[in-house]
Amino acid sequence: MKTNIAILFVVFSFIFSCQKDDDNSSGSENETEYKQEMREFVIGISQYAKSINPNFSIIPQNGIELVSGNGDISGQPHQSYLNAIDANGQEDLFFGYDEDDVATHTRDNNYLRELLDVSKNAGKVILVTDYCSTQSKVESSYNQNLNAGFISFAANERELNVIPTFPNPIHQENANVVTQISQVKNFLYLINTSNFNTKNEFINAVVSTNYDLLIMDLYFKDGTSFTQNEINYLKSKSNGGKRLVISYMSIGEAENYRYYWLSSWNNNPPEWLDAENPDWAGNFKVKYWNTDWQSIIYGNENSYLKKIIDANFDGVYLDIIDAFEYYEN
Repeated sequence: MKTNIAILFVVFSFIFSCQKDDDNSSGSENETEYKQEMREFVIGISQYAKSINPNFSIIPQNGIELVSGNGDISGQPHQSYLNAIDANGQEDLFFGYDEDDVATHTRDNNYLRELLDVSKNAGKVILVTDYCSTQSKVESSYNQNLNAGFISFAANERELNVIPTFPNPIHQENANVVTQISQVKNFLYLINTSNFNTKNEFINAVVSTNYDLLIMDLYFKDGTSFTQNEINYLKSKSNGGKRLVISYMSIGEAENYRYYWLSSWNNNPPEWLDAENPDWAGNFKVKYWNTDWQSIIYGNENSYLKKIIDANFDGVYLDIIDAFEYYEN
């Protein structure tokens, strides 16, 4: 089995490296080192995951500029990056860009939509999370995303710690057996378990819903990971259908509450660990191109991604893809 995985990994690496050469030959003048480093990071994650499970979904959130060879709408689609992913996640498209429950400025919305359409036109699913709580704005978010051809979730809390009670029934509710990302019509983004007293309380709350896709964390708030059996149980909808279960994983920041964090880093940080995010305490920028950081994320039996795969998640939702902005600025 390990031999077969190794062979698959080599094949994926060869395919993606050939495509990378084609992309670079376009000579995008505005291509930045930091954008390309993030593309290569995501491609490496994809190669590793799909060498183990070819059906494993790779979904980067934000940083949509990476779908373009030069980082903006004037560039050609970056084929090797697009071939490595199965969907794109995007926050704040219609609501929440500057302030929660406030409509995103038309300028910003148009900018994001043009780039999201590059991915959509390449056959990728677009998962939009808008942050709004007023019922009329929630309805507007769902309608505008539907008209744009995007799958959406209207989060009434930025912390992503509750299951919304509106709309009821949920948007695009169905009893379908969902086995691939292209079949998804709605999703629930619930990565913060702080409002749930126990794992069972969280699990029971989710299985009482009919969302096609769940984005959650590998770990409960007490630091214990969800087991294969628990993840398998979460894949059942209340109405008898089946859903996909995707694990959140930040790759552009290190989090001091994760299993990999060493207490010694507080006074003697590794060379790849950078400044703390002033907006999210305990989250630290990382030099994501550093191989030591990347080995924490993927590529070996002890890596974060391998733990997610072993827990039988259907894919991974990669956050802080837009970390390149920090280093470009």
